[in-house]
Amino acid sequence: MKSTGAGAICLSLAASIWGGMYVVSKYVMDYVPPITLMWLRYAVAFCVLYALVKLAQRKTATSVHIEKKDWWMFAWIGFIGYFVSICLQFIGTKWSDAHTGALITSATPAFIVIFARYILSEAWDARKIISLLLATIGVGIVVGWDSEMGASFWGSLLLVGAAVTWALLSVYVKVASARHSSLTITTYAILFAWGFTTPTMIWELMTTDSPVHLQDSLILLGILYMGIVATAGAFFLWNKGMELMDAGIGSLFFFFQPLVGSVLGWLLLSEQLDSQFFIGGALIVAGVLLVTVGRKKQDSPVEQPQSEDTSFVDIHKPSNPAS
Repeated sequence: MKSTGAGAICLSLAASIWGGMYVVSKYVMDYVPPITLMWLRYAVAFCVLYALVKLAQRKTATSVHIEKKDWWMFAWIGFIGYFVSICLQFIGTKWSDAHTGALITSATPAFIVIFARYILSEAWDARKIISLLLATIGVGIVVGWDSEMGASFWGSLLLVGAAVTWALLSVYVKVASARHSSLTITTYAILFAWGFTTPTMIWELMTTDSPVHLQDSLILLGILYMGIVATAGAFFLWNKGMELMDAGIGSLFFFFQPLVGSVLGWLLLSEQLDSQFFIGGALIVAGVLLVTVGRKKQDSPVEQPQSEDTSFVDIHKPSNPAS
């Protein structure tokens, strides 16, 4: 399978998992405060990913050589993406509402396209811009518009910050993938995010009146699901997809998150779907197909192997044959 097809599958699965996480997190956060839940997610995710890293090294009889600049990159990805972005999304949604959060954070792909242009030197073309516009309009139709949205200025501002920082994460994951595998990047970035989250989690437990309930088996299963599937699995899939595809093209798959979330809300929470959902969903799918199906014929059948000595500065050039 060509890298474009494999990347599309990885990104679709990641965004779909995040879209479905709403149902689980809605239940678990009734018993565990949000930052504490994030800390538990990262603890579970790191343990699983670190075990996989060691298993992979044992199978290949190799070890991962990590230089000082690599550690700085992992720390940056963990801080800006897995710590700052997620915290801003939590707090911003709390100060506004989930509806506003879904709409504002759907601007993430637009920021990814912009950052990819200036950090990775990825070219803009008519196909990419039209696809982005189609998918963005589609999300706006799916989520809808409420005249009351924007009443909480600071909440909305934080949600914009969440979109910008996640876009930075997505671009710098592609930068780091020139030197390390997606598994290695995800594992150590989550380790740093876990460390950054720890003092915030302690502060939350000291200042909130909400107790932490971990006695219920459903709560524990929910935390394990969020840590293993929605964090370790989905973060790895997103990073792998970004590694395999043009960052600007891969960004469009983020739009599957509200789409899948709406479908699961209809199936599991008896939420209603109207004509807006189907019209918007069709535009999202059309936008994604426009840049993926149309480009498969342009992909080179032979991929050039990456050099182990490539520096982070060197990859500030188009690395995808479709760029």
